[in-house]
Amino acid sequence: MNKILVSGLINIETTVKISEFPIEYYPVTYPFFGVRSTVSGVGVNVSKALTVLGNEVSLVSMIGKDLHGPTVLEAVRSFGVDDRYILQELDETPQSVILYEESGRRQIHVDLKNLQDTKYPEELFEQALCHCSIAVLCNINYSRPFLQMARQKNKIVATDVHVLKDIYDPYNVDFMRYANILFMSNEGIQEPVEDFAWRVIREYDNDILVIGLGAEGALLYVKKDQYMERMPAVFTRNIINTIGAGDALFSAFIHFYAKAQDPYSALQKAIVFASYKIGEKGAAEGFLQENALQELYQKVASTKIV
Repeated sequence: MNKILVSGLINIETTVKISEFPIEYYPVTYPFFGVRSTVSGVGVNVSKALTVLGNEVSLVSMIGKDLHGPTVLEAVRSFGVDDRYILQELDETPQSVILYEESGRRQIHVDLKNLQDTKYPEELFEQALCHCSIAVLCNINYSRPFLQMARQKNKIVATDVHVLKDIYDPYNVDFMRYANILFMSNEGIQEPVEDFAWRVIREYDNDILVIGLGAEGALLYVKKDQYMERMPAVFTRNIINTIGAGDALFSAFIHFYAKAQDPYSALQKAIVFASYKIGEKGAAEGFLQENALQELYQKVASTKIV
């Protein structure tokens, strides 16, 4: 069993099903069972997915001193995630509202409260890091001081900078510089994805780069082989909501890479994992256990889609 540290956002996520984008104004609608609130956020999504896949996860995060705090802690414990490093330091727990339509398109509204201005105790992070081989440091402000610390302790650092338009984006530069494994989405890229990827690699010299391409799959770069190619998407079941697809891809890749250090197989299986995940409404739902994923992967592979 791999021991993995995850440092990332926890929030209360409310999903709202709509008929279509753009939204016309109307005073009230009644989308029965179309409005749901769950405990989510990148930190939770990644931690839960890694735990379902069979890893031992310590989640480093902060929540509020409000009515949502106990709900968050109860949910995290129910996932089997170690919650001892979750601190109730914020004025309020972060929240998000996600509007989504039948096609899977979504619009996300995130209120981080005072999380970006609150520091996490370094000594507590160091304690959590001690027995972990991989540090998944999501691009939230309080993770920033831990990037160099993790690298100095010879831990593999993995991060996802999500939507990126500029390789010199000031908010994300530190995360890209220290990441051994770097993930991002193609949603903000305004040039050929391969060209953008090579510019990232020349600047930051990451060991592995993955760019999620949505319905087209993902682009993989592996430094040791000087390999860059696209891997196609797969279809496993009908899409309900694409929210959390990137987190699922990232999590499954980390899981399989930690087991065998094979980035090619890890990404192929991660694509299947993410494809299945988007058949659920919430960002922290739809995760397959490893044995079920392996069976589905073999089924998909037998059709020569992977």
